[in-house]
Amino acid sequence: MTKPINLLHLADIHVGMENYGRLDSKSGLNSRVVDFLRRMSQVIDIALEREVDVCIFAGDAYKNQRPTPTFQREFARRIKRLADNDVPVILLIGNHDMATADRAANSLDIFGVLNVPGVIVAGREEVHQITCRRGQPLQVATAPYPQRGRLLAYEEFRNMTLDDLDIALGDMIYKNIEDMAGQVQEQPDIPAVLTAHFSVSQAKQGSEQSVMIGRDIVVQKSLLTDSAWDYVALGHIHKHQELNDGRHPPIVYPGSLERIDFGEEKERKGFVMARIERGKTEWEFIPVDARRFVTIRINVTASDDPMTQILDELEEQNVDGAVVRLIIKATEAQEILLDDKPIRRALRGAGYIASIVRDIDRVQRHRLGGVSAEELTPKEALEIYLDLKETPEERKAELLHYAEAIFREE
Repeated sequence: MTKPINLLHLADIHVGMENYGRLDSKSGLNSRVVDFLRRMSQVIDIALEREVDVCIFAGDAYKNQRPTPTFQREFARRIKRLADNDVPVILLIGNHDMATADRAANSLDIFGVLNVPGVIVAGREEVHQITCRRGQPLQVATAPYPQRGRLLAYEEFRNMTLDDLDIALGDMIYKNIEDMAGQVQEQPDIPAVLTAHFSVSQAKQGSEQSVMIGRDIVVQKSLLTDSAWDYVALGHIHKHQELNDGRHPPIVYPGSLERIDFGEEKERKGFVMARIERGKTEWEFIPVDARRFVTIRINVTASDDPMTQILDELEEQNVDGAVVRLIIKATEAQEILLDDKPIRRALRGAGYIASIVRDIDRVQRHRLGGVSAEELTPKEALEIYLDLKETPEERKAELLHYAEAIFREE
C-alpha cells in the first residue's frame, strides 16, 4: 500500500518587499527582507522536521519579476535545502514572477535552465508525474497566473475589449483545468493535486489587492471541486482560507508568510501541511512568527494633560518588535502641546514606527472628519478618512489600491 504523502504548501513570499523596514547591519539587507527570508527558513525547518515528501510553492517568490542577485541567491539557498533532502519542489509562476515582455524570462526560469535536480518550474498548464521523497507517486497539475498577453499572440483576440479578453481567458482556464482533470483520472489510483495562482470566487481578499497591477481574473470555485483532485493548492490571495467548507477536496490558500501592510494587521500568517491519499486528505494550517503590525489609537480630546495621557497609555502597550502606527485624536487647542520626541522614546521598543498621525478636531475641517490634511501625505490622509468613516478593511484596501495609481500619476 502506498504511504500517505506529506505535502508542504506555501505561497506569496514576495522577497524584496521593503515597506516599514530599515537597514539590517548584520546582513546588509532591508530588515523587512530579512523578515520574509526568516519566515521561509522557519517553514522549511518545520517541514523537514515533519518529514515532508513534496513541496508546492504556489507562486510569487519575489516582489517583482526583476529580483536582485542577492534576493535570488537567498531564495535559491532555501529551496536547495529541500532539494538536498530529496524533497521534490514545484515552483508555480505567479503574477509577480512573470515577465512583462512577451517571451522574456520569468524570475524563476533560472532553476529550469540549470536543471536543478528535484525542482520543477511550472510556467504552463500541464500535469507533472512526481516521485515523492519516500517513493510515492503523485500527479501535480499546474495552472500559473493567467496572462492576457497569451491571447494577444493570436489574431482573433487582438481587437477585443478588456472585458471580452477576460471572458476568453476565463474560458481558456476552464478548458485547461477540465482537460487536466481528465488526464489525472486516467491514473485513478494515484493521488492528484491541482496548484493554481489566481483569485477564486467566494475567497476573501487580503492586501494582494494593494500590490497587484491591473485587473484580476476570478475563477469560479465550482471548477475546482472536481473529485479528480485530492487537494487544491492555491496562491495569490494573502489571507489564509479554505473555500470548500471542509468537503473533499480541500481548496486552500495558505496566505502569505509575512504581513505586507496594516490591511493584514489582524490576519494569521503561516503555511499548510497536508497528508494526502487518493480520495482522502487531512491538512493543517501552521502559523509562523510573522512580525506584528499594531495600530494604537489614543483620544485625548477630554484630557487636561494630553501628553501624560498619551505616555501613560503607550506604557501599557506591547510594541516590542512590532511595526507601529499611532493615531492621536486631539482638539485644535491641544495640538501645540503634542510632542513627537517623548512619544518616539516611549515607542523605542517597536521594530519600526510607521507613522505618528495627529487627528486634530478642527472646526473648519469637519467635512474631513477632523483630519489635518496639511501634515499628511495624500495616502495617509485618505487612509485616516476611511478609518474615520469605519470603512471595512477589504473595501479600504481596494480604495487605497486604486488611489495609489492616481497618486503615482500626480
